[in-house]
Amino acid sequence: MDSVLRRLPKQNHPNVLVGFDTADDAGVYRLTDDLALVQTVDFFTPIVDDANTFGQIAAANSLSDIYAMGGRPISALSIVGFPNTGRDPEMLLKILEGGLAKMQEAGCAVIGGHSIGDEEIKFGYAVTGVIHPQSILSNAGARAGDRLILTKRIGTGIISTALKQGRASRESVAASIASMSTLNRAASEAALAFEVHAATDITGFGLLGHAREMAVASEVSLVVDSARVEFLPEAMECSRQGFLPGGLTRNIEFMSACVGFAEGVTEAARNLLYDPQTSGGLLLGVAAGDVAPLLARLGELGVPAREIGEAIPRTKPLIQVR
Repeated sequence: MDSVLRRLPKQNHPNVLVGFDTADDAGVYRLTDDLALVQTVDFFTPIVDDANTFGQIAAANSLSDIYAMGGRPISALSIVGFPNTGRDPEMLLKILEGGLAKMQEAGCAVIGGHSIGDEEIKFGYAVTGVIHPQSILSNAGARAGDRLILTKRIGTGIISTALKQGRASRESVAASIASMSTLNRAASEAALAFEVHAATDITGFGLLGHAREMAVASEVSLVVDSARVEFLPEAMECSRQGFLPGGLTRNIEFMSACVGFAEGVTEAARNLLYDPQTSGGLLLGVAAGDVAPLLARLGELGVPAREIGEAIPRTKPLIQVR
């Protein structure tokens, strides 16, 4: 997809404040000097067994791109792929109920959608939010000297793979579900009150993949301290046992040339840093002087945020893991 997008003609519409040029989380379109729309779309196949929980996670994941841009979600359209035969319609009802409940929690109105017959279940939303044009949190604003804050633990992809093989414990699955179904709303709203220069959410490209996008868009390099990154319970053990999703392997193939690991970073930890996340946390580039007060505020809100690294002047490798 990256190679295809690069071949599309450039857009020069004066009201497009953020397009797909920087691989940002959502697009931003200016309506007036004081108001802009934030738009995104996301959907995927089930990653948990319970239909209602899947709906909640899909909704939280779809909303995350709006929060990553600093926006407030206002409306959503559902996207559904569901088999015409062989599946109980009650399952679809539970998926939609779970998604609607999470959208209501976010104060976002579901105003319609589209469905198709599909042998493989798929669900998600196209979400529209609003933002002031001067308050956009892009992935392109990180500056050398900024500190990196990550607002959720990682490891959902590896735990989901262990679950599919019947090898994940109830405790690890419960912690992963709780993380994936938690909105990034509190973290986003807190970030807007501090000097945050860049933001992105951690999803399918994993922590290192989205860090790469921030580094490329911001023309800096990023240093990630693997010892400061917090993993979900038992995620490290699942990684050691080889429960690696296919997306993790693709992430390594795509990004390994621009990532340098210190000798002491274990293979299990490396895999987790590449692990594709569903509804992961926000990665924030924060002015050094605002790190302590922002972490304190996030702690008050119950957000498990941690400082995990820093931005430095552009160098090679683009991403350094120590």
